[in-house]
Amino acid sequence: MTGTSEGPSGDRLSGERGGERSDGERRGERSGGERSDSGRFGGERFGREQRPSGGQRGERPARGGQWGARAGGDRRDGGRRPPARPTVDLPRQVAYEAVAAVHRDDAYANLVLPSLLRDAGLVGRDAAFATELTYGTLRHLGTLDAILSDAAGRDVQRIDPPVRDALRIGAYQLLHTRVPAHAAVSSTVDLVRAVGPGATGFANAVLREVAGRDADAWVTKLAPSAESDPVGHLALAYSHPQWIVRAFAEALGGDLGETTRLLIEDNERPPVHLCARPGLADAAELADEAGGAPGAFSPYAVYLSGGAPGDLPALAQGRAHVQDEGSQLVANALAVAPLDGPDGRWLDLCAGPGGKSGLLGALAAQRDARLTAVEVSEHRARLVEQATRGLPVTVLHTDGRTVGADPKLPEAHFDRVLVDAPCTGLGSLRRRPESRWRRQPSDLPPLTRLQRELLAAALRATRPGGLVAYVTCSPHTVETHVTVTEAARRSGVPVDFVDARPLLPAGMPGLGDGPTVQLWPHRHGTDAMFLAMLRRT
Repeated sequence: MTGTSEGPSGDRLSGERGGERSDGERRGERSGGERSDSGRFGGERFGREQRPSGGQRGERPARGGQWGARAGGDRRDGGRRPPARPTVDLPRQVAYEAVAAVHRDDAYANLVLPSLLRDAGLVGRDAAFATELTYGTLRHLGTLDAILSDAAGRDVQRIDPPVRDALRIGAYQLLHTRVPAHAAVSSTVDLVRAVGPGATGFANAVLREVAGRDADAWVTKLAPSAESDPVGHLALAYSHPQWIVRAFAEALGGDLGETTRLLIEDNERPPVHLCARPGLADAAELADEAGGAPGAFSPYAVYLSGGAPGDLPALAQGRAHVQDEGSQLVANALAVAPLDGPDGRWLDLCAGPGGKSGLLGALAAQRDARLTAVEVSEHRARLVEQATRGLPVTVLHTDGRTVGADPKLPEAHFDRVLVDAPCTGLGSLRRRPESRWRRQPSDLPPLTRLQRELLAAALRATRPGGLVAYVTCSPHTVETHVTVTEAARRSGVPVDFVDARPLLPAGMPGLGDGPTVQLWPHRHGTDAMFLAMLRRT
């Protein structure tokens, strides 16, 4: 991985059925492939030799370093040059390519952007600026589209897609960055000239209209009244679909003030979290090695402010991996929960791509236990094998719901079982900004059915007295409380809920009344992970 934190998951049971996982990579096959010609400038894929030389962050490079400009060498016409046509500087070019790939190809920004940055040779401030434009545009997409529709006098969906994406990036610069208005307008018009030459006048007019108000003034003009339609107001003001705002508010007990704080946090760029694998790395030493800081709660967490975590030796050596601190906490909760009787057979029923399996495998190695990691996708099963190499982990490429039918997954056999269930991924929107615009309420019924089936299988797999941790990276009550309650009731296996709060670090705030635990970005600085702990009686 390069320059990003955890990626979305998929291409497995969750991906095939529309679910997302709480940690790891999603659809990695997109990250290195060629893009369609419609996403290129001039029909060519830009490379390192076209990197601009010098310049401040976000400024257009000198003529010799402009994308598409002729570089170096004497001219036979006495050194005279024809007037240079406007070109696009590489940070904005890369941001456009990434945003366009997300909308055109259903790509994931955290997978496509690193390869684009490498191809363009962007590092340092230029890479940071391209990253800010990409993720900022995707996070604020709903509000930007409402503003552009008003400024253009037409629905944004009626604008040609390449021009639409360029305008989104331009509007983000105008409303959410310190780029001067004239620079944001002129650079975006240059971008439009490259992707939709006939729309430069239109783009110039629209962006000048956008520049006439700041972000707050646009919200005042366009958002419904906070008194008469609080959900609609929050949705436009903080760029989330209304159904997600409602789901967050319900999970927070109807507290709109706290819901607002959550929406604000979703729009902030999160730090990269590393997991120092127990027995292989120490968090404090890893923090010094990586130039980061130890995490606030997980004993294995390290925070990085930026950079390229994939370049760290600790990751290449298998001593650490990228993983949100919330994911670490819920996996560790299963490992530390008190258990009577044997404790050598652990199971991760939905293992791909292997983040939690890596942590559990390292913990198992310290306790003479062995983890069985189940993954339905062959591709993702290979990722789990890579993530757990050298650890006491056996990877099974099979469907976790086959417990009892598969001789390798016998009933009443395992001591500790993790169900990291496929879900909507609403708890990780700050890391996966495009997910908020892709998910729909219609995704919930098939996902919750799958969640119940997997949890029922996990309960069958657990021996009497054993433990099951049900985990989702979603705070939606249908995927959390409703699913776990219904699955436990219908499973035919007697279970008791275990209070999960004591299984998390002492003094951790905002854990609620139990027995389940919901983590939050605005309370804990983690993804919104849900944890229910059940004991088979």
